[in-house]
This record gives sequence, structure tokens and C-alpha cells, in this order.
Amino acid sequence: MKAAVLIQRWYRQYAARMEMRRRYTWNIFQSMEYADLQDQIKLYNFLGYLMDNFTPASSERNLISHIFRENEVCRDAEWERYFSYTNIDVPDIYSGPRLTFPLDMDQAADLVEAFKNKQQLHSRYVLQLLLETWKLLRVLPNINRVSTCHSKEITICGDLHGQLEDLLLIFYKNGMPSLEKPYVFNGDYVDRGKDSMEILLVLFAFLLVFPGDVYLNRGNHEDHIINLRYGFTKEVLNKYKLHGKRILKLLQKIFSWLPLVTVIDQRVLIVHGGISDTTDLALIARMDRHRYVSALRPPKKKTPSRTNVYADSERYDEMIICKNRTGSLTFPKPFGARESFQRRSLQDFSSTVARTLEEEFEVRRRQAEFSLSRFSKSHRILSSALSSDSEPGSSEFIDTSNDEWKQILDLLWSDPMSHDGCIPNEVRGGGCYWGPDVTEDFLNRHDLQLIIRSHECKRDGYEFCHNRKVLTLFSASNYYEVGSNRGAFIRLGPDLVPYFVQYQATSMTRGLSFPQNVKRTEHTALKVLREQLFVHKSDLLRAFQEIDKENTGLICLNDWASAIERVLHLDLPWRVLHPQLVSSTTDGKLDYHGWFHDLALKKPSSEHIEQTMLETLYRHRSTLETIFRIVDTDNSGLITFEDFRQTLKLLSAYLKMEISDEVINQLVISTDTNNDGSIDIDEFMEAFRLVDKSRLERGKSLLKLILDNQSLPRETETPQTVDCTAPQTSQCPASQPTDPPASTTTDSACSQTANPPASQTDDLCHISVVVPPQ
Repeated sequence: MKAAVLIQRWYRQYAARMEMRRRYTWNIFQSMEYADLQDQIKLYNFLGYLMDNFTPASSERNLISHIFRENEVCRDAEWERYFSYTNIDVPDIYSGPRLTFPLDMDQAADLVEAFKNKQQLHSRYVLQLLLETWKLLRVLPNINRVSTCHSKEITICGDLHGQLEDLLLIFYKNGMPSLEKPYVFNGDYVDRGKDSMEILLVLFAFLLVFPGDVYLNRGNHEDHIINLRYGFTKEVLNKYKLHGKRILKLLQKIFSWLPLVTVIDQRVLIVHGGISDTTDLALIARMDRHRYVSALRPPKKKTPSRTNVYADSERYDEMIICKNRTGSLTFPKPFGARESFQRRSLQDFSSTVARTLEEEFEVRRRQAEFSLSRFSKSHRILSSALSSDSEPGSSEFIDTSNDEWKQILDLLWSDPMSHDGCIPNEVRGGGCYWGPDVTEDFLNRHDLQLIIRSHECKRDGYEFCHNRKVLTLFSASNYYEVGSNRGAFIRLGPDLVPYFVQYQATSMTRGLSFPQNVKRTEHTALKVLREQLFVHKSDLLRAFQEIDKENTGLICLNDWASAIERVLHLDLPWRVLHPQLVSSTTDGKLDYHGWFHDLALKKPSSEHIEQTMLETLYRHRSTLETIFRIVDTDNSGLITFEDFRQTLKLLSAYLKMEISDEVINQLVISTDTNNDGSIDIDEFMEAFRLVDKSRLERGKSLLKLILDNQSLPRETETPQTVDCTAPQTSQCPASQPTDPPASTTTDSACSQTANPPASQTDDLCHISVVVPPQ
């Protein structure tokens, strides 16, 4: 008996340690993911504010203006001509699937089989399929209404995130969509994985074949601004080099037309993110959803009676209001009035960024007293109109787009929380956290019984909360790392009781025990975390030295943990993690200089650019790549030296730091590794890691020659100079061959994010079925 008790105690301690390791590993992955989302939203808000405040003729504004042109004044017929595929020839050597429209079930099944065999659909058929999908989506309502009968069972899938193997496994286990097998897909089809395009084409093909039995909701990743950072833009441009720009533009249109909500039997609501305390299905049903090409920014108001000065003042008031609103996007702090940006560029922008909110408010107040004195009467009318119920005579002052935008933002970005209330979702940077009381009120108001949402990775593929009235469903298995989580889908019959199927779409987990899986994912998580610690070395060193007043080089573990949290803001259990991150201590004290030496993963070998600058660039490498893709307006993969300088100036203003012209010139020289006079994306991402001294000296003469031979002002340079000097002639449309045959594998499109895709395999394993208690 004593032996049994000892064994039981040992096993419980062992299981508790493993569970602790699993939980902090999960927290590391999730914290890094949400911190990256915050960076993307902050960058987009920053660029949006520059668009609102820089003069239209400024070169900085021209660099970023194209990503904000969301509401082009064009008829659908004109767009259809732009997306025309009739002039694209399919070569005889093309061996992939050939589509004829209208599609049938056999062609959709052939498309699935082709993608399973790593074939690629030709761009002619891609554009044709997408164009037909766009036409169909334009007649669908904002809220899909689905009905079950005694013989009909609906399958619901959550996030897929470009992992085609998960979709193939679902079809293998559950059957392909058909009249007898309807499906609801709940958003986030793209990004992170490397087969996002294939997933979209498969789902759109089945939507065209079975428009009454396949339902697609929009997710927060069906957004071209998010796609710039998380891999989908890169994937499309790599797979379809010649027609990728048109494909991306057409997908922007399609994403904006995806329905927002699906309701089953008037009792079950399916939405990607969630709800808030202001969610109103009646308002959602009648809004023009296609106006919101990006859910991160409301459509620009077009009221002719308001002056630019007045609109800017209203923008400031809106920021203050929305900053404290539950369920709204977190706005950046205001930078100043529009007048203060006239004839101004990024060179003198850093001082404006550094203003405090109180200083800015005082400047605003004085400008408002001067500039708006002539509009005080209209200001009072507008204020009363916005704060009270509308009257028939005041309709010209009413603008509901902001309310609609907040509704869409909450639907796509919100998460549930355990306690009552509704608060801004500061972890993600958008949407809200809503509690059980909000769920109860929403269900009662709309006569519903269950909310099914996705948006969050769950270890088991699903999770109930709010007294089992909210169900989170996630269908991308191995999302963070192989073995990190299962995927799941559910079947919902007329009784509306969910029946779960869990899976892992990889054979690598076969034969691995739970401890082995934990160890594997823990290793990856700690590697990412050590990298974050190392690239914040300068900030951490300052924080440690503030604690170490006597400059002994030693601090206690409590101070070490608190300093790291103050710098990184990841909300992780650093004291629990210290055995994994700290190799040795002396009398409970940590030698932080030695710790940084042990922590180093890869030291930049540059003597010409200061270490702090390299750390900053490496830390914000995802932001750098995003800005590059924004500046690369023609999606050629190349930008000029001058555009690269402007990119770094944008980054310096965003980070509120100074980057001198000397450092920029050194980076320009170091980045042009092939000395072709332009910078491509690969050179761009490698520039801040390793800088070769010999290349620096060799490139000085080339830089001087290019600058001396420039006859036009830098602001008027065009990308055509890049096409002439670049050796990669395939980038020029005139000399570019047609799309590669379908048998060509395009592995280069794999997303390089913190979430590596699962390994490619067709093995179907580790499937379990769970029926929850009623």
C-alpha cells in the first residue's frame, strides 16, 4: 500500500509538471501571436493617421496611399473588365485541371485531387473562378439563414489558416460538400500556412456548385492589410508572378462581400470572432458590408458640408471617444492638427510624435478656437444630431458608417472572457472581450440558444464557455508546432446538439507520447522566446542596470523577472520559466552580462551600424517586411534606393527613433547584395542581420555613381528604372513567361511567420470522437 501511494504521488507530481510545461508553452505561443497582431494594428493605424494628415502631394503619402484606396469609384462592369481572363492563354504543356463553367461536382472533386497532388491551377482558371465567385457573393445577404431537417446534418469548420492537409482530412472523414452534406466554414481560410490559395479555390468551387449548401463567413484574416504581414500576399505573388496583382485585387473584393454571420434554425449563431454589448443583428442585416474592405479602418466620410479642418477636429474627438469605448479598435494617440503637417515630411516628424496627449489636446483646443469659430453653429447642430435620435430634417448630418464599422470589428475580432462585462480587447488590439452576462442578454434579445465562434486556437480543437452557451471551434491542427493542438469540426443535426470530431493531420505525432509532444513544442516555444529576449538586449540591459545601482552585474531572480515583463509586456510566468532560460546563478543572483552571452543565438557581424539599430531592425523584422510590401506598389518584389530610404524614415517615425542619413546610406549599400541598383525582398530581410564589410566598401562607388547620374528629383522617380537595371527580367510583364505548369511545386510561398505550418503528409491519424453531455 505504501508503495502504491508513493507511486501515485510521484505520478501526480510528474503529471502536474508536464501540465505546467504544456500551459506555459501555450502561453508563450499565444502571447507572441497576439503581440504580433498588436504591432500590425499599430502600424496600420500609424500609416492611416499619416494619410489623414500629410499633404496629398507629399512623397511619403504617395508611398502608402494605395493601401487606403478602398472605395474606388468604379462600376462592377468596369471591375469585371479589369479582371478579365479571356486574353490569358493556357499553354499546351499545362497538365493541371481545366475548368469549364458552370462548374459541376466532378470538376470540384478533380480540383481537390489536383491540389492533393501538389498541382497548381492556371491563372486563367483562377481569375475565372474568382470572378464567378464574386458575382455570386454579391447577391448573398449579410446573414446566411440555414435550416435543418430530420435527415440533414450540417458540418461546421473553424479556422484553417492555409493548412490544406486539414481540409483534406475533413473531406476524407466527413465527405465532400453536397446536397446531403452541407458545410459552414467560419472564416480565417488564409495566412500562416502555405496553401491558402488552394483552400480558397476549393471552397469557392464548392460554393459555386452548391450555393445553397456551402456557407462561408468572413474572418479577421480575410483582410488585405492582415495578409501583408502573415503570408497570403507573399504566397499569391510567388505562385502567380504574372497575374498575382489582379488576383489579389479581386480577392480584396471577394473578401469584402463574404457574409458576416450564419444562423441555423433561428437558434444557433455562427460568427468568426464574437459579439459585444452593442451587437445588433438587425443593423448587421441591412448594412453594406462590401464597403469595409479592411475591418481595421472605417470608410472615409464624404460629407461635403464639412471642411477639412472640421473633419480633422472630429477625427480627434472620435479618437478620444473610441479609446474608452468597449468593443472598439485601439486608436493610436493623436499627433496633431492637419495644418501642422502642411509642407512637412518625415524628417521633422519625430518631434511631433513625442508630444504628450495633454500637450496635444491644448494645441488642439487653441486651433479649434481659431479655426472653427465660423462653424460653431454647425458644430452644435452636428453634436446634437450625433448624441440624440435623428430627425427627418437632419439626415444630412447623420453618418452611421462608424457604428456599422464597430459592429463588423466586434464580429471579426472579439473574444469571450470569464467575468461579466464588455471591455476593449487590448491583447489583440481590436474588438472586445465580452462576458457571460453579455452572452445571456444577446441570446435572449435574439431568441438564440448557442453561439459558435472560432478565432482562437484551442488545444483540443474546441472549448465551451459561458455556461456552455459559447463554443469556440478551431480546425487547424498543429497550429503553433507539430503536436501543439488538435483540430476539430462539428456536426449539427436537427436537435442542435454538437457532435465533435478531433484530429491531427500529420503522421509525425504517431508514436509520440504526451511528454514527447510537450518537449517538442516546448523546445520551439523557448527558442522563439530566447530570440525575443536577445533582440531586446539593449532595453533589458538598461532595465537591469537601473536595478543594479552598485553596478555589480548581479540581480536577483525576482528583479530579473519583473524587469523582463516591464520591457516585453508578454504577461508570462517568468519565475516559472527561469530554469529554462537561466543556466546558472550564484547565491540566487544572476550575472546578466553572462546571461546575455549564453542567450545569443546569432550575433550580427557589423562594425559600421550600431548594435542598437540592428537589434531594433531585427526586432521589428515583420513590420519591416510589411512596410516593404506596402511601398512595393507594383508587387514586383523590387524597390528603388529612394523608396528604401523613405521606408526607413517611415519606420523611424513609427518607432519614435532617429535614423541618420549616414546609417540609411550604409543600410542601402549593405542591402544591395547583388549590386543591381535596386533592393528585392530577400535582400531587404537580410540587410539588418549580416553586413559584409567588403561589400560595404565595394558598394560605395556604385551608390555614388547612381546618385550622381540621377537627373530627376527623388520624389519623381518611377519604378521603371528598377525594371531596366534589374537582372531578373522575369519581373517585367513583357518578358515574363506564362504561369508555370500545374506540376510545378511552389514551396517558396511558405509563410515565414512564428507559426510554422504542419508537415505535408496524407496520413490520417489520431482521430477521436467526443460527444459532450447534454
